[in-house]
Amino acid sequence: MNKNIAVLASGRGSNLEAIIKNIEIGKCIANLVLVVSDNPDARALKIARDHNIKALYLDPGPKKTWLLPEYEENYVRVLKEHNVNLVCLAGFMRIIKQPLLNAFPNRILNIHPSLLPAFPGLDVQRKALEYGVKYSGCTVHFVDDTVDGGPIIAQAVVPILDNDTPETLAERILKEEHRIYTEAINLILSGQYQIVGRRVIRVGS
Repeated sequence: MNKNIAVLASGRGSNLEAIIKNIEIGKCIANLVLVVSDNPDARALKIARDHNIKALYLDPGPKKTWLLPEYEENYVRVLKEHNVNLVCLAGFMRIIKQPLLNAFPNRILNIHPSLLPAFPGLDVQRKALEYGVKYSGCTVHFVDDTVDGGPIIAQAVVPILDNDTPETLAERILKEEHRIYTEAINLILSGQYQIVGRRVIRVGS
């Protein structure tokens, strides 16, 4: 099976860095062929280049939170040119729409710093603390035409401490993000899963 993946990132590239590390030490079976950003100053691009991975800035167009179809089609073209089989969003601050969804059906993953379906969107840790939940965590899910709403592949639970701030909670959750994103990538690339309704079921060995 084609194990080529691309990472789309807008910022510091923490999850990208973890994926690269796990590939280098043999924990991740992916072949990371491309990193793409909508932000020319994203640290993620520097991380990729420092590891001799092709890194591209692609113009996102005039919209702040999504890509107009002609711009998104350019993303599709570049990903296809690099024979990408799986697209991994890692802090990519754009809503994915039909051009990418149609080109990569059930082949786009995202990681979100909450236990979805709780607290989708932005400013997640503040929302969790204000609501008073006792546990938070992170979720890897397939991307569909809803915001943070696709079928869930993997989750990790992080207890909330009485003295937590949004920053301290986010820091602990990030460690789990680094772990489960690689696990989810390995599962999808292995093909040892089925999607039944909204459930992602592991099959095989």
